[in-house]
Amino acid sequence: MSSKNNSQVISKASPHTVKKFELIETYIKSWAQKLMLNTACSGIVFIDCMCNSGVYRSTLDDTIVEGTPVRVAKALLDVAHTYDHKTVEIYFNDNSAEKINELKKRLPDDERNFKIVSTVQDGNQLLKVIGPQLKQNSCKHFFLLYDPYDASIDWDALAPFFKSWGEVLLNHMVFDPARAITQVKRAETKEKYEHTYFEDFENLIPFGSDKSAYEKRVEEIIAKLKGNRQYYVSAFPFFNSQNSLVYNLIHCTSNEAGFSLYKQSAWKVFGGQSSTKHLRTNQDQLVMDFGMPSTGSVSFATDELMWYKKS
Repeated sequence: MSSKNNSQVISKASPHTVKKFELIETYIKSWAQKLMLNTACSGIVFIDCMCNSGVYRSTLDDTIVEGTPVRVAKALLDVAHTYDHKTVEIYFNDNSAEKINELKKRLPDDERNFKIVSTVQDGNQLLKVIGPQLKQNSCKHFFLLYDPYDASIDWDALAPFFKSWGEVLLNHMVFDPARAITQVKRAETKEKYEHTYFEDFENLIPFGSDKSAYEKRVEEIIAKLKGNRQYYVSAFPFFNSQNSLVYNLIHCTSNEAGFSLYKQSAWKVFGGQSSTKHLRTNQDQLVMDFGMPSTGSVSFATDELMWYKKS
């Protein structure tokens, strides 16, 4: 394979992207252990429907960095060994056969209670197959990672997952509309934003570069799709080296325990704060406790996009 073709298969990963890999890996380890200890859970299902090649080149030193699929596969294989009376199923999908072939080189083999299914298709089409089957496997708990490369979300594909007992981690690429929406000319691009934000394009133009407006809209859509059931949604921002917000990881869970566990994983990965943002001064920041979303106390200080763990 030429270096040009190889660069198309193995993408580059900036430091904030590597932190995203670490956060997902850390959370999945805790999530899987907690569920496997539950007698009502017969097994777990992890779905990454836009998985890429599983490895990246660091933008810092050009070394190979393991991405989410490889990290999660290794972690869940250990879980399968520990809880050999329960099953672990993993679905990895990408629309590039070359990337899936690269990923397969780095994945562990299937075992009696551990299975990886790798497919090449549109990720949304895969979810439209899996989604209707969720109710038939009520004793299995799922985790869906939905990680598009831009602000393109198929809510029809996601809807069944918000209504089932499980978790969704959605990467909302908020920099995309904030950077481009006022400049859009092509009809297909306008349609993409309309589908993502459930709004006519003309109604989105006033959002301009206000990233919080796009984030609020996504959370409103999730609230409608989940119905009247109790549901926990939290957005964790990721910043680049210039402290510009690039994307939000939106964590959606049916259980309060998952809500708290994810925050604890973020504290661990980000060193006692909720994001990759770098502080320029020693200021007091937003402080959030571990209470219920409806009762937890939040005190706003100088940075509304940063949470700090109480010491």
